[in-house]
Amino acid sequence: MPPSHDTSPARLIALALAISLGAALSLGLARFAYGLLLPAMREDLQWTYALSGALNTSNAIGYLVGALSAPWLLRRMEATRLFILGAVFSCLWMGLSGFFRDTSVWMLLRALAGVSSAWVFMTGGMLAAQIGARAPERSGLLIGIYYAGAGLGITVSALSVPSVMTWAQQTTGATMPGAQFASWAWGWWALTVACLVATAVMLWPAQVMRPWLSALRQSATQTASLNVQSNHHWRHLLPALAAYSCFGMGYIGYMTFVIALLRQQGSSNGQITLFYALLGSACMLSAPLWARLLKRKDGWPLAVLNGLVGMATMLAAVVDAYGWMLMSGLLFGACFLQVVASTTALVRHQWPAAQWAQGIALFTIIFAAGQIIGPTLVGWIADGAGGLQRGLMASALILWAGAVMAVFQKPPMK
Repeated sequence: MPPSHDTSPARLIALALAISLGAALSLGLARFAYGLLLPAMREDLQWTYALSGALNTSNAIGYLVGALSAPWLLRRMEATRLFILGAVFSCLWMGLSGFFRDTSVWMLLRALAGVSSAWVFMTGGMLAAQIGARAPERSGLLIGIYYAGAGLGITVSALSVPSVMTWAQQTTGATMPGAQFASWAWGWWALTVACLVATAVMLWPAQVMRPWLSALRQSATQTASLNVQSNHHWRHLLPALAAYSCFGMGYIGYMTFVIALLRQQGSSNGQITLFYALLGSACMLSAPLWARLLKRKDGWPLAVLNGLVGMATMLAAVVDAYGWMLMSGLLFGACFLQVVASTTALVRHQWPAAQWAQGIALFTIIFAAGQIIGPTLVGWIADGAGGLQRGLMASALILWAGAVMAVFQKPPMK
């Protein structure tokens, strides 16, 4: 056990905040910022909504590959090392994104970014669970802080990308010399700088927590698959797993296309920046809001949060007033990553500590599988007569179906 000063509340919160930069990098920057850059890229590269969604599906396929490969890698290296390795590779793929216009290359880069971001996000969840285990009375808050970190990435994206793109347009015209250096390319490079800064800060908690994780690595070395006991837990968690798959399918449509919807409704660059910054800020502040709910040991946290994310998505689909869109963004930001936090909390409640890595990996795989379907489905619907609104309606219905499924998740078996 670490010395007592290592587990003081202030130190644990500081570690959780530093670890949360992994969520900021892997989701807020490497994944969700794509939606912010998508309108300019669609206009410049002549992409359909279906193709735009397919690129996020490629990212989700990579995310699934990352989730499937992480347990194998964790049997060969420490979780802290994979955490940093994934961050370094994510920086690389982000930096390369500004140099290419070919769709096939983009498919590959988005897939590779999915692999590395899954390594970061999954191992970060494990580290957050370990931090929470050292203060059970604050575990909901500490785990929530990690996932809320993605909101920082969203906010940084909102405040930096439009400004950088505007600067590129004003300084060099619509493109730099050479068609590949469009203004959106500079947006990707700005995000790369943010990823590099986050990676540098993440080195501190990775170093501090390395001695904590010998038991975690030992459990990962013991078996590559679920044993008889954990298989029993797997069957017990079927309602939550099904609900989380629906979340993966449903939420990603909003994050992929909501900026495109705002532009379609005539929102200005300033209004879009405000919307995305408020969404990210709500995400950052969401951990204390749901800390008590995450202490529950059944499926109600997953049900409530899935239902609210569905409400935010449906609101965006049925109204076109900017004020209501802001309400949609605030509600979505306050809830959607706490859905992910609820599954990590559920694993802590339902499984013994030696199997947390397996449980988080299982939920991550289910989540990734849902994300593969969501963007292409919503994009395909959006290319039809109903447009983006009908695609988002489909996302909301899927999220609500997940909320109903989660209600049937029972507390841990005695």
